[in-house]
Amino acid sequence: MLARRVLSLPRLLTSRPSFCVSSLSESSTSLLRSPLQLSTASLQPFSSVSSYPSFRTPKTQSSFGSLMASSSSKRSISASLPPGYRLTMDGVNANVREFEYAVRGALVIRAAELGNILARGGEAAAALPFKEIIYCNIGNPQAVGQASLTFPKQLLSLLTYPELAELCPDAFPEDVRSRAKAYLSKIPGGLGAYSNSQGVEPVLNEVAKFIEKRDGYPASPRNIFLTNGASPSVQYMIQMLLRDSSDGIMIPIPQYPLYSATIALCGGAQIHYLLDEEKGWGLSIEELERSFEEAVSKGIKPRALAVINPGNPTGQVLEKENMAEIVEFAHRRGLVLLADEVYQENVYSETKKFHSFKKVLCESPSPIKDEVELVSFHSVSKGFLGECGKRGGYMEIINMHPDIAATVYKMASVNLCPNLVGQLTVGAMVNPPTEGDVSYPLYAKERDAILGSLKQRALLLAKALNTLEGVTCNDSEGAMYAFPQIRLPAKACEEAKKKGVAPDFLYCKEVLENTGICMVPGSGFGQKDGTYHFRTTFLPQPEQIARVVELMTAFHKDFMARYK
Repeated sequence: MLARRVLSLPRLLTSRPSFCVSSLSESSTSLLRSPLQLSTASLQPFSSVSSYPSFRTPKTQSSFGSLMASSSSKRSISASLPPGYRLTMDGVNANVREFEYAVRGALVIRAAELGNILARGGEAAAALPFKEIIYCNIGNPQAVGQASLTFPKQLLSLLTYPELAELCPDAFPEDVRSRAKAYLSKIPGGLGAYSNSQGVEPVLNEVAKFIEKRDGYPASPRNIFLTNGASPSVQYMIQMLLRDSSDGIMIPIPQYPLYSATIALCGGAQIHYLLDEEKGWGLSIEELERSFEEAVSKGIKPRALAVINPGNPTGQVLEKENMAEIVEFAHRRGLVLLADEVYQENVYSETKKFHSFKKVLCESPSPIKDEVELVSFHSVSKGFLGECGKRGGYMEIINMHPDIAATVYKMASVNLCPNLVGQLTVGAMVNPPTEGDVSYPLYAKERDAILGSLKQRALLLAKALNTLEGVTCNDSEGAMYAFPQIRLPAKACEEAKKKGVAPDFLYCKEVLENTGICMVPGSGFGQKDGTYHFRTTFLPQPEQIARVVELMTAFHKDFMARYK
């Protein structure tokens, strides 16, 4: 059986609980014919009690006991099944059985169950110490109250139902009408037909022009692939790069679990490099060199370097000079550079701005600018659009052999094509209304309001977290998250050990059970051994984020007192 190979530092946390998790596409979680039946597709309480799935679980499940028990053994589900099942966990691909995806893990399942209880009402709901579930576990803006922008809504309305232009002639500005007409004239069959596997031509052209305008350097539509969000493009590249268990991908610690999960599914090695928390989650070339050399000494071949900028879960924004050093390192070590830039619009620092790795590469000296193989990723899910459910994104490949582009196309063709709604939402993202367009004033007002509010919430949350005993939190320079370190009392760590969970999981579990706030423990992202963290978004709306601060402050004070 092929075991998952993970290169971790001696000082990295290596023991973390294993839980039944969802797929990489962050789709709903279910175990067919198992005792646990639920859907967490929206990660929000359902609109009515009747829409809830049933939970065929013993009463002790309400105390989280049976869920924790099921996570303590890889084969406990198979052992509890009645006779007659042909496929059990013993017969599942080992890589699939072992991988983890923390942002949709056990705590989110528990949060959905608690939401179920609240929606049903009655004595069980009244007994809970909170009246709502506040989902701070994932970057899903519109699920926690962010309004969608008017321009993309109007455009997609006409694209999916063109007759609306005649039925409601006063409802759509002229620039929206003309854009919809132009798109449809170049998309045979409309949104209901398959497109080219690489994406529709008008949007590919718009993405190329967007990149050229952003960076000041040419971009070719032939090097761009539209995808269902950024995640599939990351998966394509990792699948293509990992030939066997002796190949590895360099990933940051902390990191977004998409990377560790995909590497695990492909049977490759995770090569960890630590971000420096004491220096604002900085990325040093010395640490990259150390990580690379350690991998080679253990017989692992580093194939690529993944960099997330702005950072997730850490929120740092890289300086341009640091990025140039990273590009030079990738060149010297012969690594493909995977640039995750989905938060490029989410920069709140007064002293930093976003720079793309494409721009930095193009400004590098020869032969670096001609030889570093770069893949960059972007998505409609983040920024100020927050259109997570539309599933739109793209990747651009630079300095790669034509056969590689053909291979990426072949992989994309297996899924026929990205969904058309997502593709055209990418078009709306990269080619929005500009000054002089009828839709521009409203678009700019909505955009600026969202980004301004996010900045205020980021500052508010970091400031509040830093007032808590034993908690330190770097400012969120970008992205949508805070990733504070929490120094837990020894008694809390001992209690976590008794329960077979990481200490920060225990903390987040108690936060959920006592306040209704759902967060993700730092152990789900990787962290320096002996340190504990949690990731929380600042996406809930201003009145709700104030409530989060209030609840967290009261809970934390009680938690620290109980475990002293």
